[in-house]
Formats: sequence, C-alpha cells, structure tokens
Amino acid sequence: MATDSHDHDHDHGDTEPVTDRTHDNSWSANLEKSQYADNRSLLERHAVEAIEHTTSGHHVNLVTHEAHGHPETYLYDALGDRFEEADVRCEYIEQCGCGGHVVRAHVK
Repeated sequence: MATDSHDHDHDHGDTEPVTDRTHDNSWSANLEKSQYADNRSLLERHAVEAIEHTTSGHHVNLVTHEAHGHPETYLYDALGDRFEEADVRCEYIEQCGCGGHVVRAHVK
C-alpha cells in the first residue's frame, strides 16, 4: 500500500514533519536534523509550518541546520514572503554550540 500521494498540501516524501499538532505554548522546532542538511527548501517549508502551528501570543524557536549558515541570508526572506510583519516578528537569538542558529518567531 506504499504510495507517494498524501492527504495534505505539502509533499515531504520520506521526511519527518517538524510537528504534528498545534502548539498553544512556546516551543522549539528542531530543523537541525540530517534531513535538512542538503535541503534548504525543506527547512524553510518546515519553518513556515512550525509558525503556522503556533498559536497567537506564543513563539517558536526555529533551530536551523548549520549547513545553511546564518538565517538572515535565507530564512528571513522566506518567512517575510509568507507572513506579514504585523503577524509574525522574528528575532535572532544565538548560534548553537553545534553550529546551527536559533531564530525566535513571535506569533502576534
């Protein structure tokens, strides 16, 4: 019964989703897994999904893979294309010891 079709809008193939529920609290999305190392578009897509799965008044820490460098070079534009500044505000927090970066997305 294996098939490539999905019951949702996003085609992730064999990749594990960043979340499977809506978070009514602040949380962290782990975008450092190996599935993101060679697939920046997947990282960007899952970052968007993480924000979409965070309720108003909370934030999600987007912990990005080190392979893509500083998030201001790619992630900010991807999120800006999807969200209005009035709805989501992003702030850079720090670089992790492992080389990745943390961006906090506040959902207004």
